[in-house]
Amino acid sequence: MSCRKRCKREIFKFAQYLFRLITGTLNTDSVEDELELSAVRHRPEGLEQLEAQTRFSRKELQILYRGFKNECPSGVVNEETFKDIYSQFFPQGDASTYAHFLFNAFDTDHNGSVSFEDFVMGLSILLRGTVQEKLNWAFNLYDINKDGYITKEEMLDIMKAIYDMMGKCTYPVLKEETPRQHVEVFFQKMDKNKDGVVTIDEFIDCCQNDENIMRSMHLFENVL
Repeated sequence: MSCRKRCKREIFKFAQYLFRLITGTLNTDSVEDELELSAVRHRPEGLEQLEAQTRFSRKELQILYRGFKNECPSGVVNEETFKDIYSQFFPQGDASTYAHFLFNAFDTDHNGSVSFEDFVMGLSILLRGTVQEKLNWAFNLYDINKDGYITKEEMLDIMKAIYDMMGKCTYPVLKEETPRQHVEVFFQKMDKNKDGVVTIDEFIDCCQNDENIMRSMHLFENVL
């Protein structure tokens, strides 16, 4: 299998990996049991509310929480744990920087930890959200300082982190200047009014008119 195909396969498997490894095992034994909320310090919202806010069924939420609790008895995931798990999936590269950015995207209230609610809400968008929801989530990932705009440097930071994560799969093809060259092309295409920043409207409009990006938006659909 070529390096390119292997990378694509690993990226595709990432959604399943998030579902299975970060949350623990998808053991369906006694799945009908109610959530054991007293077993953790962080108590998630009621199943009914999470079921209404996500595209997961009650049974799926029970399975997710059971695994999440097993892996994270405190009820939350900190950044170091998130990085450790992520690095196991991309052993050929350095995933720490990208995992940092991804963790911040899941950590919607910016308190330094990802709760079960944070995790499920993000996973629901990535796996079963509409194209608009996925693009909004992606914009938030690239908007590192959360000021509502993507700068060229923010896009470059993400791009470098992705290449670092893919590691050997980008060599010997990748040259040192490749991430910046790609960002120059992408940014020029997205920054339609040439004001030096990309707004969410510019980001979404550009992505929706790019066939390659739109295909990638459907990558994780119906994985679960």
